[in-house]
Amino acid sequence: MCGISGYFSASFGEQPDVINAMSGLLAHRGPDNCGVWEDRSAGIVLAHRRLSILDLSPAGHQPMESSSGRYIIVYNGEIYNCSDIRAELDRSAHCVWRGHSDTEVMLASIEQWGIGQALPRWNGMFALALWDRQERTLTLIRDRLGEKPLYYGRIGKHFVFGSELKALRAFPGFSADIDQEALFLFLRHGYVPAPLSIYRNIRKLPPGMQLAVHSPESIDNPAPYWSMQTIAHQGLLSPFNGSEKDVLSELERILALTIRRQMIADVPLGAFLSGGIDSSVIVALMQRQASRPVKTFTIGFHENSHNEAHYAKAVARHMGTEHTEFFVTPDDALQVIPKLPIIYDEPFADSSQIPTCLLAALTRQHVTVSLSGDGGDELFGGYDRYFWAIDIWRYIRTVPRAVRSMAGMVASHIKPSVINAITSILPDRYRISNAGDKFHKFLELVDVSTPDELYLKLLSQIKRPEMILNGRPILSQASEGSDGWPSLLHYMMYRDATNYLPDDIMVKVDRASMAVALESRAPYLDHSLIEFAWTLPIHMRIKNRTPKWPLRQILASCIPTELIDRPKMGFAVPINDWLRGPLRQWAEALLDEQRLRQEGFFNPDSVRMLWSQHIGASRNHQYPIWCVLMFQAWKEQWHS
Repeated sequence: MCGISGYFSASFGEQPDVINAMSGLLAHRGPDNCGVWEDRSAGIVLAHRRLSILDLSPAGHQPMESSSGRYIIVYNGEIYNCSDIRAELDRSAHCVWRGHSDTEVMLASIEQWGIGQALPRWNGMFALALWDRQERTLTLIRDRLGEKPLYYGRIGKHFVFGSELKALRAFPGFSADIDQEALFLFLRHGYVPAPLSIYRNIRKLPPGMQLAVHSPESIDNPAPYWSMQTIAHQGLLSPFNGSEKDVLSELERILALTIRRQMIADVPLGAFLSGGIDSSVIVALMQRQASRPVKTFTIGFHENSHNEAHYAKAVARHMGTEHTEFFVTPDDALQVIPKLPIIYDEPFADSSQIPTCLLAALTRQHVTVSLSGDGGDELFGGYDRYFWAIDIWRYIRTVPRAVRSMAGMVASHIKPSVINAITSILPDRYRISNAGDKFHKFLELVDVSTPDELYLKLLSQIKRPEMILNGRPILSQASEGSDGWPSLLHYMMYRDATNYLPDDIMVKVDRASMAVALESRAPYLDHSLIEFAWTLPIHMRIKNRTPKWPLRQILASCIPTELIDRPKMGFAVPINDWLRGPLRQWAEALLDEQRLRQEGFFNPDSVRMLWSQHIGASRNHQYPIWCVLMFQAWKEQWHS
């Protein structure tokens, strides 16, 4: 795992310390080594910060030249099947190897087969820049699922790129103009979706894409080499036709192979363990293949409503892992929050970023690589919202929209506290926690007219960002419709895998882990596993409204079902209460009315109304408030 940066310049007149400044800002991603390669006549400069995982010797140093000298690469990630590719190259090309790094294998495969045939052979996570001396072309490539980040753009006459925005900010002439469309979408989703970045002239390379740059003035449009949509539709057209036993056997085979590959490292390795289905399956299959107890790590909370640490501890005890846990307090959060704008580099408002950062820091004290359960929800229907959407759409579509809108408007005047008081007198089996807030969230959905609109609102942190923004941008990103999908469930799982997963989950984990030089690996994001999962009929992924059926069956052979048979909790933190308590003073400073008015991005009256309702406990506005706070904190860090 590493950090990469560089530029392609029409006029190579930059100061020599520019690339060192860019690369130096990525030192946290690669503290073990650094390197720079340049061709002044071509105007190309490549830089690399190394976190040594495979081949710790100088033979793994980057930037790395191919054996012929034609190609030079800087690369961030891991190729898990590099030994298989190396063996294939030995049979066909009789290569002479300098070391055993995956970087050298990638270069050899490009020389032997060309990038078009080498790229599909790579199984792993990666973001890379490849300079072809012969064609004088720079190619940027990002992995299929977007595990590793890659930003790029033009600054004057220069094409620049880097693993994080902070590297691009260091380039002379960088323009910090905030993209209003990106800000609007950030407030809606809690993250800036690719291909946008928070800055107008900088983009993210989307997952599964490659970008050819023939000169700083001649940049091709990104082109896909792998498509989740294509894979999903191919799987639906050619479904797996074996028995349930066959499904479990093949899934376990693929998962075990994937995990075995991802356990290869020349440094200490462990796993995140929440005690849920996804991470427990990963740890169970790791432990089955390990020669000693797997090191596992979890984060807990003193608030019972958010704590799963005792489940993780019970699972770890049963499996016999070497388990470490850490309990998060509001003081811990207060120490992390000032660092979030630096760690995440652009506005990011998934509040589980706080425990993720703390978990990464805890884990890095013991290991350098950690496997995670990320991706299981998107593949096997693990989110509660899938079932909410199905039920809501089934019920509301029978009622005319005008009637729904009017009823919702009337019901919205009922205070959440009244709903909570009514439900509190019901028998235990009918009580709903936070019933008032959930009732009002439901009211925000009753007037939707299409499944696409329902999905968008379910995923929106702020349903109508224009209500708190000064001015509403014209959006250029068209929403993908649900037409062509066999069900709303298929559509939502696909959209989550192509949007929420790379732009939220993977961003959260990559930045948190890389901030402490920890490599995080996600076996569920192996593309062969994803391609297999999309061939499974939906009833083999979700059975009787119980998600992750095949994962549950695999896990049942390893641990007692009572350890994992419980409602999904997620990796949430009690931001709701913390904002009213220990985080209130910090939030008040960022939401100061005069400050909001001077900066001009938000409508102060609207923001202050949300804040007043929240601290007064009449409504729970934790998600929209956290979005505004994360933008304000980011802006204070980078633009004050």
